[in-house]
Amino acid sequence: MDQATSYEKTSFQDLGISDRVLRALAEMGFEEPSPIQARAIPLLLAGKDLIGQAQTGTGKTATFGVPIVEKIDPRVRATQALVLTPTRELAIQVAEEIGRIGRFSRVRVGPIYGGQSIERQVRLLRAGLEVVVGTPGRIMDHMRRGVLSLDRLRILVLDEADEMLDMGFIEDIEWIIQQAPQDRQTMLFSATMPEEIRRLAQRYMRDPEFVQVSPQQLTVPQIEQFFYEVRQALKTEALTRILDAENVERAIIFCRTKKGVDELTEALQGRGYLAEGIHGDMNQAQRNRVMERFRGGQVELLVATDVAARGLDIEGVTHVINYDIPQDPESYVHRIGRTGRAGRSGTAITLITSREFPQLRLIERGIRQRIQRRPLPSLADIAERQRETLKSRVLKALEEGHLGYFREVARDLLQEDYAAEELLAAALKVAAGDQAPPAPLPTDFGETGAEPGFVRFFINIGRAQGVQPADIVRSIAGQAGIPGHVIGTIDIYDRFTFVEVPKEVAGQVMAAMQESTIKGRTINIEPARKR
Repeated sequence: MDQATSYEKTSFQDLGISDRVLRALAEMGFEEPSPIQARAIPLLLAGKDLIGQAQTGTGKTATFGVPIVEKIDPRVRATQALVLTPTRELAIQVAEEIGRIGRFSRVRVGPIYGGQSIERQVRLLRAGLEVVVGTPGRIMDHMRRGVLSLDRLRILVLDEADEMLDMGFIEDIEWIIQQAPQDRQTMLFSATMPEEIRRLAQRYMRDPEFVQVSPQQLTVPQIEQFFYEVRQALKTEALTRILDAENVERAIIFCRTKKGVDELTEALQGRGYLAEGIHGDMNQAQRNRVMERFRGGQVELLVATDVAARGLDIEGVTHVINYDIPQDPESYVHRIGRTGRAGRSGTAITLITSREFPQLRLIERGIRQRIQRRPLPSLADIAERQRETLKSRVLKALEEGHLGYFREVARDLLQEDYAAEELLAAALKVAAGDQAPPAPLPTDFGETGAEPGFVRFFINIGRAQGVQPADIVRSIAGQAGIPGHVIGTIDIYDRFTFVEVPKEVAGQVMAAMQESTIKGRTINIEPARKR
């Protein structure tokens, strides 16, 4: 087995990938191949068997997904590629990603796993799937039933082989391999290489190439690092709370895709933040203009992809925020190294969903450091932070002096018939401007008859006014700044409507919708009474 060790920066176009797959990768937001993709995809396209030692988060799904899509013949209605995974969650995730890679190639992909109706899976398999992704036990069930045949199989992938070994699947895997044609191409991916995995490769693979991507041990001592766990649907809302609670002077916010950069930039600008985006689809003149504004302080938040931010050396970046978790420890260190420069301290914040904890642990192992968890700031936290910021601004101005003109205005105001405390409070209100703390949002709505985790609202407009569910969703999503798909059940009657929204955004929705309009009519919204 030869170990591929060299890796130079390259593009997907350099790897010999077809235009239809390049188009799919571009729409998925991939800008350049990860190290394992750059090393392995050319070998796999050439028909080589391959062992890839790589952990979750290194881009290995696309590493085997791209060659699978390129080699499948959609005219042959038979299973031509089989991917074995240790868990149903991974099976679903891998099937979805291969489906996106093959969206312009007419490749049919489906996940097969325990816990789902076996009859439904039988119908799916008989309809014809060129790519099957599944757990070993359920794959064996369908093979023994005669529903899944490997006679036309061209590619077999063992994903996270060491996990399947730990879960006791090794005998099942060997049985499946023995039913597959001997002239197939085999790919094995594993984070570790225990002896039993090596023996499996020796028995069932033909002169495999060996590609290893192991994270370097990296340290970032000057940077305070912590993460917030957030729900995917409420990520933007969580980010804005963090921005309001943190003392963010100048930040780079990293997104995984170009589309993500555009959407987040638009959302931040709509909420009043000084944000601009930068990514690979922008020409050099556009990029230069954005960077000049960021360096000059006209822009406080730079939303960027990894590729667009490469080589940036900007003084005074106080925060790096990983809106999307990076794919590997090296990318993480490169990102957060944009702050804490020249001996200064810096802060790195990462937003993760519950599914991304394995990726976070991979990063922690790579940097040999635990990343501290923090709870999302409450509205009270935000108000307290803004209060402290305002006080520090006043005290700083006092220390700097040069108050002659303002002292005269103060003397004039003190002659008025107001208490000094009231005058100072009014002056601070003027000084704070848009930074005045938000009014506290209601949090206790009582029992409204909604589904668990939701609050049910009454709106005084209905079918008689021509209201459709789309009108309700569009209005709430636009006014409250939440994703439309998190809105729950909508019941429209002749002259009123009930709508359910998640509890965590209910106060936000109620505050935003007061006195707003739907179909040109000013509406009233209030918690529903339990029926």
